[in-house]
Amino acid sequence: MLRVYNTLARKKEEFKTLEPNLVKMYVCGVTVYSDAHIGHAMFALVFDIVRRYLTYRGYDVRLVINYTDVDDKIINRANSLGVDASELAEKYINEFRRQIEVLNILPATVNPRATQEMPQIIRMIDGLIEKGFAYPAKNGDVYFRVTKDPDYGKLSGRRIEDMQAGARNEVGEEKEHPMDFALWKASKTGEPAWDSPWGQGRPGWHIECSAMNLSHLGEQIDIHGGGNDLVFPHHENEIAQTESYTGKPFARYWMHNGMLQLQGEKMSKSIGNLVTIDEFLSRHEADALRMMILNGSYRAPLSYSDDIVDAAERGLDRLRSGLKPAQPGATSTSTNVGTELDKQAETTQQTFIDAMDDDFNSSGGLAALFELVRSINTARDAGASNAQLKPAQDTLTELTSVLGLRLHEKKSSGGDADKFIALLVDIRTEMRKEKNWGISDLIRDRLKDLGVAIEDNKDGTTWHW
Repeated sequence: MLRVYNTLARKKEEFKTLEPNLVKMYVCGVTVYSDAHIGHAMFALVFDIVRRYLTYRGYDVRLVINYTDVDDKIINRANSLGVDASELAEKYINEFRRQIEVLNILPATVNPRATQEMPQIIRMIDGLIEKGFAYPAKNGDVYFRVTKDPDYGKLSGRRIEDMQAGARNEVGEEKEHPMDFALWKASKTGEPAWDSPWGQGRPGWHIECSAMNLSHLGEQIDIHGGGNDLVFPHHENEIAQTESYTGKPFARYWMHNGMLQLQGEKMSKSIGNLVTIDEFLSRHEADALRMMILNGSYRAPLSYSDDIVDAAERGLDRLRSGLKPAQPGATSTSTNVGTELDKQAETTQQTFIDAMDDDFNSSGGLAALFELVRSINTARDAGASNAQLKPAQDTLTELTSVLGLRLHEKKSSGGDADKFIALLVDIRTEMRKEKNWGISDLIRDRLKDLGVAIEDNKDGTTWHW
């Protein structure tokens, strides 16, 4: 039985879909105004893992991830660079698409953009006004009445009375209540604008996601996801305006991933403590970032450091070691070796499912895979043949692919580089014979920096990318 932690219920709940075998899932995407950092990659990787596992468990997943392509940040950045806001947004959408492909993140079923959803947005705002949940102000803005919604604050656990104490109207705002939020913003000089019944303007951030949800998934969905920094106000406001408009419960499960932290602080463009996705990929293989996330709980904060990345890369190499072929000439006739390995593969598969069924416990799933690798390597050392290793190795390949890992893809570069590496390994072997451990370790460490792993065993030394 799959159980999912629901932020709205504040507990794990049995996963039941609205329609048999179909999961309708919406995840809030990026606001495209500058280079994406690995904190942005974290949400995309987390929900890619969730989506892959749900598919493995037999569900048809319809995943919608939006692009926010009209926003104050986009407008301000475009104006500062002297470029068109749509041109800026298009540039960073294309960059993010390239990056998620490199990270082996499956493409969403749909990637809607706010600028392409204006008829639905305007229709939804108009409906909220008609129902009394929203009102147009004299300055051309439209606001949502939070006091009209008796459930406002149920996701974040905040009360309007408590929030009101520190709230105030900004200059130019004409709200009935300080906590009312904008559904439509009247146009200002130098900003993109669209025609509406309330004059030219653009949508507020929150209404964009509600409208895209409604347009592509319908009035009710199974999972709404995003970073836990979106719980308030973004997701709180989404619930308020969507349920007020439809009169139905919005999402059955609200899932939120923890934030990526650098030196104890959330990675953020405003703070400036960030590592861009391209910067990470220039120094590390793509799967190292996924492995970092898999090693912990998706709901917990994830610290970023060189040591943590190194640990993730060592974990990948350990998993890859389970796919190495049998030793040369291995022709074990012992049926016990293959039988025990087959039993371990079956145990691993069930243990993996049990772990992932517990709110996508990927660290538990990895632990099961590492135990399988240990059994495979032990069997290989005992002389198991390739035929005896293959079923367990197939299970390892299948389950790592469920997590989105690509163990077969770290290949030799080929050509002269391989010859030089082999030469260095031979030199290191001679240094070890002469007990010159300083030179031996130096060669090993320098090769590791280049992405080459060296393994010493009783039969000699081997290396692989």
